[in-house]
Amino acid sequence: MTLLETKHLTREFGGVIAVNDVDFIVKEGLVTGLIGPNGAGKTTLFNQITGVDKPTSGSIFFAGSEITGFPAWKISRLGIARTFQNIRLYKELTAVENVMMGLHFKVGEDPFQHRFIQALKSYVFASRENREVYSKAMEWLRFFDIDQSAQEFARNLPYGTQRELEIARALAAEPKLLFLDEPAAGMNPSETEHLMHVVDKIRSLGVTVVLIEHDMKLVMNICDQITVLNFGMKIADGTPNEIKKDKAVIEAYLGREEE
Repeated sequence: MTLLETKHLTREFGGVIAVNDVDFIVKEGLVTGLIGPNGAGKTTLFNQITGVDKPTSGSIFFAGSEITGFPAWKISRLGIARTFQNIRLYKELTAVENVMMGLHFKVGEDPFQHRFIQALKSYVFASRENREVYSKAMEWLRFFDIDQSAQEFARNLPYGTQRELEIARALAAEPKLLFLDEPAAGMNPSETEHLMHVVDKIRSLGVTVVLIEHDMKLVMNICDQITVLNFGMKIADGTPNEIKKDKAVIEAYLGREEE
């Protein structure tokens, strides 16, 4: 079943077309890779879908409903979470506090769940909720095997652990769809290998994953479907086996041999 779809999505910056008439489909339950050379428009496409930026034209549909132009907070509430190419943790908070921040995005439509109303609740109810949020945050840290670093400030954690902490914070909102923007960037081979297992664990939770990644070994090993962009345009999509044999993809990465 199609969980997310873009139709003719386009984003222009002045005279530069960063995303050009892209039709992109994400199937529920699969891991989808979005690849392409630097500057191909991958992160720009992520930004349009997740509400960080608005498309110039085209449409975005999630779970059958149009979400084109929705703000990021509303898209998050609908069940789409993301990480960023550059780690965006609260460096002065502890690991568990970072995940607790992610849990606040689960606030629903019940007025008694909103932050303003919560401030008016009794101390007893507020304290109970804080304990529940802390407990749930610790569960996510254990899921990533980083609970032993719960009280460490985020700034002091190893780079690979910071990457996983950012993913844990995104998952704390219990999304249906998770976008990972270059999750293996800066990781050593051991950390990248561990990340593959992490993505498998996320998939086992029933979360659909889309990732931008330059590590082709990781992409080919964990993705079910791959879409390829070049100069803002979609040039191919298919299974890993189909993509690595595609002439347009090979040309985009290696260049055309001169005649």
